[in-house]
Amino acid sequence: MQDALLGFGDALSPDTIAFVLIGVLLGYVIGVLPGLNRPAVLAIAIPLSYYMSPVSAVGFLIGIAKASGAGGATTAVLINVPGEPNAAVTCLDGYPLARSGKARQALQTALYGSVIGDVVGTLALILLALPLARFALKIGPVEMTALMMLALTFIAALSGSSLLRGLIAGIFGMLVATIGLDIESGTPRMTFDQVDLMDGVPLLAVTVGMLALTEMVIQAEELLGRRGGDPTPVVTSGKDDRFGWPEFRHVLPTFLRSSLVGTVIGIIPGLGPSVASFASYGIAKRFARPGERYGEGELKGVAAAETADNAVVPASFIPLFALGLPGSVSAAILIAALTIHGVVPGPRLFEEHARLVYGIYGTMLVAAVLMLIVGRVGLVAFAQLTRVPAIIIIPVVVMLCVVGSYLESRSLFAVQVMIGFAVLGYLMHRFDYSRVTFLIGFVIGPQFELSLRQALIITDRDPAALLSHPIALAILATALIGGLLSMRARDRAPTTGDIT
Repeated sequence: MQDALLGFGDALSPDTIAFVLIGVLLGYVIGVLPGLNRPAVLAIAIPLSYYMSPVSAVGFLIGIAKASGAGGATTAVLINVPGEPNAAVTCLDGYPLARSGKARQALQTALYGSVIGDVVGTLALILLALPLARFALKIGPVEMTALMMLALTFIAALSGSSLLRGLIAGIFGMLVATIGLDIESGTPRMTFDQVDLMDGVPLLAVTVGMLALTEMVIQAEELLGRRGGDPTPVVTSGKDDRFGWPEFRHVLPTFLRSSLVGTVIGIIPGLGPSVASFASYGIAKRFARPGERYGEGELKGVAAAETADNAVVPASFIPLFALGLPGSVSAAILIAALTIHGVVPGPRLFEEHARLVYGIYGTMLVAAVLMLIVGRVGLVAFAQLTRVPAIIIIPVVVMLCVVGSYLESRSLFAVQVMIGFAVLGYLMHRFDYSRVTFLIGFVIGPQFELSLRQALIITDRDPAALLSHPIALAILATALIGGLLSMRARDRAPTTGDIT
């Protein structure tokens, strides 16, 4: 109880609230500006947290992660351009609402849905993370190795068009994570006599290069091939363009149902906000009443997509805090921020850094309140940011990528690594290999190697010894069945069809 009181006190300190507010403001700007996405900017923002306290640093990044999802609805509604794949569902009803003079109503629906989904996901994190961590402390290295294999299989199956390519990307990420000194013998591995690689490949340089810089290259390529310039926002308005109690009551069941859908999907590693948005929208259509026309300007469609999307963010931290496994790209990036401050996520997080954990919980609730306030006050102002052309955004982000990578070690080597992984990320994008799976494989690589070595010692390298570990066998069987079902579903999937 004392740790909880101290942690929430840290979250309510003026400096922490200030940093969370800055994160929320940046998140809204990032979400609104076309071409930017949540993981890319989170990677760039990590160096900014160097000189903050751990609670302020994580709160700052969480503010960005949460608000960018809410801000992304602005471009989807006003210019029919999804900043991220999950915002594509918002376009289906948000843009028709804007065209019919109800842009403000659609944006407020998206805002309230984002806040409600975020709060529900955060409460699920607070209630479930600690019991799950206590359970994880009771399982051994064999079970933990199997669990990480299951997580990687799920992520590989759901992050790209091919399970095999996803697994290749994830295993390659683990291979890159082995560069540096051996954790037992201290022998250099794949360092090629480079002193800078003795401590391994810099996590921040890999993250920034693979996500942010690669994304800017992709955006630049699309900009060069685009005709007719950037879209123009809808400026129509109607007399009934307001969101009051009748409208709120109309969409409240959708808010609650979609919050639960997003929370459940967020807990499962690899699914992410895109799956949550599409699944929630499909469920909302199945519960449609007569007269509700989804795809033609239905408020419940906007509510379903945005609520589930934002519930995923805090829910994806449940496996991170309890097991040390990132449930999403944002959670994987958060590992880098925690590592900078000497904190290792996992089952012992609640024992070793209980005050910090409750402080993070507090900052997440503070971020939800600030997200609502900032969203309501800055609704019109943020909408104007949709006019900023990509030709300005891309050079600024590239500059921030270079500066952020340099600040990690104050050496040009990190910048060179970032550029190298940006090239790798672009090639993976072109050949349809999941960058998400690669990054998560890279993040969990050291923990996987340690657990695997311990498991080999416990079992004396005898596969038959797994029979004495039924939990591990059940997890491995789940991974195998899930992989086979994923391959079978993709073989039977039609080339075109409705999103439901």
